[in-house]
Amino acid sequence: MTHPRSGFDPAASSLAGDVAPEVMAELLSVRSSIDNIDATLVYLLAERFKATQRVGHLKAEHDLPAGDPQREAAQIARLRMLAEEAQLDPAFAEKFLNFIISEVIRHHQAISENRRPGPAQAPEATAGRSPDAPAGPGSHGPHA
Repeated sequence: MTHPRSGFDPAASSLAGDVAPEVMAELLSVRSSIDNIDATLVYLLAERFKATQRVGHLKAEHDLPAGDPQREAAQIARLRMLAEEAQLDPAFAEKFLNFIISEVIRHHQAISENRRPGPAQAPEATAGRSPDAPAGPGSHGPHA
């Protein structure tokens, strides 16, 4: 049955005609669990990135670097240990975390670049205005 909103068909398979019905039923059951786990991963990643966005804004407000190599190394070591405990390939866990870290750093850099005054907001154009005052019409201030 195709999901009406996404068009996703959880029974889609190129194996359908080649597999005994009872095997296909078990395969679809296990795949349903995988689909639920994948959905959970997406929502967990979204929550993680919401938290890292807050970190990015904090770093930008205080002119801190986008990356923190010591923190990143500690996180990788921690995740490798957790992966081993969970019987997940630690090298895979490290690759996955490195990908996430690189995305977070890219987001932090973008946040920082968006906070810097551009040509229309050169320092002389903002002179006399409180640092917390909105930059102009439609601006959401320094915490947007």
